[in-house]
Amino acid sequence: MSFQKLKSTLEGEIFTDKLMRSIYATDASVYRELPLAVVYPKNKNDIKKLISFANKKKLSLIPRAAGTSLAGQCVGNGIIVDISKHFTSIIETNKEEKWVKVQAAVIRDILNFHLKEFNLFFGPETSTANRAMIAGMIGNNSSGTNSVKYGTTRDHIIEIEALLSDGSQVVFKELSKEEFQNKLELNNLEGKIYRHIYKILSDKENQEEIIKEFPKKEIHRRNTGYAIDILLETEIFNKDNKKFNFCNLIAGSEGTLAFILSAKLNCLPLPPKYSAIICPHYNSVHDALLSVKTAMTHKAFACELMDKTIMDCTKESIEYKQYRFFIEGDPAALLMIELKSDNKKDLEFQIKNLISDLKNTKTFSIPKIFQPDTKKVWQLRKAGLGLLANLPGEKKAVAVIEDTAVALEDLPSYIEDFTALMKSFEQKSVYYAHAGAGEIHLRPILDLKKKEDVKHFKDIALAVAKLVKKYKASLSGEHGDGRVRASFLKLMLGEKNYSLLKDLKITWDKNNIFNAGKIIDAKPIDTDLRYKPDRKEPEIKTLLDFSTTGGVLNLAEKCNGSGDCRKLALSGGTMCPSYMATRDEKNTTRARANLLREFLTNSTKTNKFNHPEIKEILDLCLSCKGCKSECPSNVDMAALKAEFLYQYQKENGISFRTKLFAETQKNNQLGSLFPSLVNFVFRAPFISNISKKILGVAQKRTIPKLANETLVKWFDKNSKKFHRENPIKTILLFADEFTNYNDVEIGKKAIKLLSKLNYQILIPNIKDSGRTYISKGLLEQAQKIAVKNIKLLNTLVSEKSPFVGIEPSTILSFRDEYKRLLSKNQKEKLNFDKVIKYSLLIDEFLAEEIRLGNISKDSFTNEEKEFKLHGHCHQKSLSKLSDTELLLSFPEKYTTKTINSGCCGMAGSFGYEKEHYEISMKIGELVLFPTIRKAKKSETIVATGTSCRHQIKDGTQKDAVHSLEVLYEALL
Repeated sequence: MSFQKLKSTLEGEIFTDKLMRSIYATDASVYRELPLAVVYPKNKNDIKKLISFANKKKLSLIPRAAGTSLAGQCVGNGIIVDISKHFTSIIETNKEEKWVKVQAAVIRDILNFHLKEFNLFFGPETSTANRAMIAGMIGNNSSGTNSVKYGTTRDHIIEIEALLSDGSQVVFKELSKEEFQNKLELNNLEGKIYRHIYKILSDKENQEEIIKEFPKKEIHRRNTGYAIDILLETEIFNKDNKKFNFCNLIAGSEGTLAFILSAKLNCLPLPPKYSAIICPHYNSVHDALLSVKTAMTHKAFACELMDKTIMDCTKESIEYKQYRFFIEGDPAALLMIELKSDNKKDLEFQIKNLISDLKNTKTFSIPKIFQPDTKKVWQLRKAGLGLLANLPGEKKAVAVIEDTAVALEDLPSYIEDFTALMKSFEQKSVYYAHAGAGEIHLRPILDLKKKEDVKHFKDIALAVAKLVKKYKASLSGEHGDGRVRASFLKLMLGEKNYSLLKDLKITWDKNNIFNAGKIIDAKPIDTDLRYKPDRKEPEIKTLLDFSTTGGVLNLAEKCNGSGDCRKLALSGGTMCPSYMATRDEKNTTRARANLLREFLTNSTKTNKFNHPEIKEILDLCLSCKGCKSECPSNVDMAALKAEFLYQYQKENGISFRTKLFAETQKNNQLGSLFPSLVNFVFRAPFISNISKKILGVAQKRTIPKLANETLVKWFDKNSKKFHRENPIKTILLFADEFTNYNDVEIGKKAIKLLSKLNYQILIPNIKDSGRTYISKGLLEQAQKIAVKNIKLLNTLVSEKSPFVGIEPSTILSFRDEYKRLLSKNQKEKLNFDKVIKYSLLIDEFLAEEIRLGNISKDSFTNEEKEFKLHGHCHQKSLSKLSDTELLLSFPEKYTTKTINSGCCGMAGSFGYEKEHYEISMKIGELVLFPTIRKAKKSETIVATGTSCRHQIKDGTQKDAVHSLEVLYEALL
């Protein structure tokens, strides 16, 4: 189908290429459908044109915001309409009346950053709140951890501005009886939908059928079908004085009735100032659930459950294992019960009473967590969905029955019945989520690549639907019907009610253009699955060792679409810098994983990596490694990119610039023979412009200077000065490819500092980490370097003689990439585990020596100084920034503030390349550059990475120093 004419009329962008269609073929569900096109509408008129086009061509428009739906709402074979890029304005805020008007794609957490200055916030908080958008929250009637206190999204919608299926614009809001009557008189589609709802809900038989078949009223979190039962509770149809508002129907309608443009939302006063989380531990899920009712008598703001399966998934996660600090022993389940108050004494009183009651339950430990550590507990809870992708093997916790909600008093018996049901399928389910609201996310462990498990998938879903019906409960508490539950709506609501809902859909959308196949007329649950059952898995040989993830394809498949990589800079973290700057789905870790999965699975080429589409989508991956730690599924895109570059370049050759950047150490070694000449060539205005043009380097970049003398040469001449008779330890200092040639002064200060603190310094004959070869995909060369380095270090390192590096990207390569570069046999033969155990970033080493008492405050000044710290991406992902923070606050009167920045944007050679310069600077402008420009004159900027320091200089004209330089200058 040709989209050229449509494209010429839109102000936004439209894509019909395989790359874009492939990355939008999935969401966070088990489904995959290749759309016809993807559109980024720029404004309301674009959406009107899309509606007109869809009506003429009888196509479906699939509205999409963050694309984190678990039931397949954002998947379809029509046109994906991604509003996330342009519909992002906060239109108006009224502090006195406590409301805010926003466009459809405003992110929930970004909205609350804005509302905070008005002492207000928007209550519903999903686990995806740092990327979930208001239209998506309305579409799914989202709620989240605090729904027991703040309810669902539906409870906070005042007005919705939307487009109907004929392109007409409407505003839905509360209506008096008179206003409702006026709507019935309208001679258009708006009037028709009001007349239709009046007709079906005025019918007494329909009313009785709705009351009989819909979920119990006390189940507040219910998203089963269209919410006509809520509309029935208004003054138009009964004696209640509740006003009629179609917003209650739009909430939970999953984009199938109207296209949301904006919403006016009710806001609440900021939550109480003080909070605590009480975490009773249990030996069974059943025991934990029996305690929920007790917990909910204590004004809890949240009551969440996590089971052992999810807790075990956190153990190997770089990011999330640090948040396990409150878990004692090996509980089968625990509750997270949050209490809040504006008064500390009152909070203590609440805690005391709650714990007293919990001691009467079957808990074996009741830890208390206070601010600021409460944030860590909730981060662990929010990661639950993504962490499930880390279950070993092909079987995964599948989103199919994960959203059931029952009345609180029914919860323990429902779970007993559910557990027995799972046992009949020889299944052990995963349990987590919103226990206090009667909603438990229950997931069977299945391998949907096998026909047998696909059958279980369907059979379990049907059996659970029948069980939910038995309790007059809701098959969906917040994730919606979508594709996965919609086919059971007749069972859940009865034939007559289903007919009412189908008639409603036809009345609103006669040509079925809005998200066809969701809620009404859904395909069978087991069609359009992400994986083809019993397919023959492709054999893909790689140079890097991906055996720990079951191969390179399995690593890409670990992405479950949760969209953590879509968070913006204000939310903190590193992943994913190019998405933060562009807000294009194409630049997320999720999109890259999706495309890799598509081509590695379906390519008929011998070299399955040899596709320009993969090259294009990985082009803006900065290999920051944020995904290695921050992605709950640990999709290591930096490793995937390195392997891709290696495989692609085998077929297509290696460019001159790629070789130049990869061979940084060799080039610097040669240049160090004539440092003044080299610096002149790259610094003198006219000549440097020519040189940069030839090399493909951005004209506005300043090239790092070569020192007049290398660090190794300087140390060889001065080593006797630094000899220590009785040193605390011997340091094997890594004179890496940057420190040895460019950052020599930092290296000198490191040596002087360590020597003054009574450490013996040796510089082993290791010239290159292989870091630059890895980043450019020259993996064979990197592998040789890795083997050589580990072989040498194997004979040298020990607890008393650690290998210590200054530049994070080089020393941390030993602990990260070397694991994949070396085979299992090589690692065993070379005693690899011992080598990396004692391969330390210098900040790690010094911080640990401080903790051991080997370094005293008495060695440092009492002068007052202030610092602002920017952390290197690799350090944040593979190590920890807290070590550097400790160093910078170790002198008595030194204070440090860490900048809440992600990647600086330079990322090694990335920011030097002319085609990447603009986005590199855009990334810097997200948080880092503005924060540095606002820094006080008294604040020194600290950055541990060489690339970071150069980026800061180019972007702000301010100098940044290494943490070592700070400590050296502080020496007495």
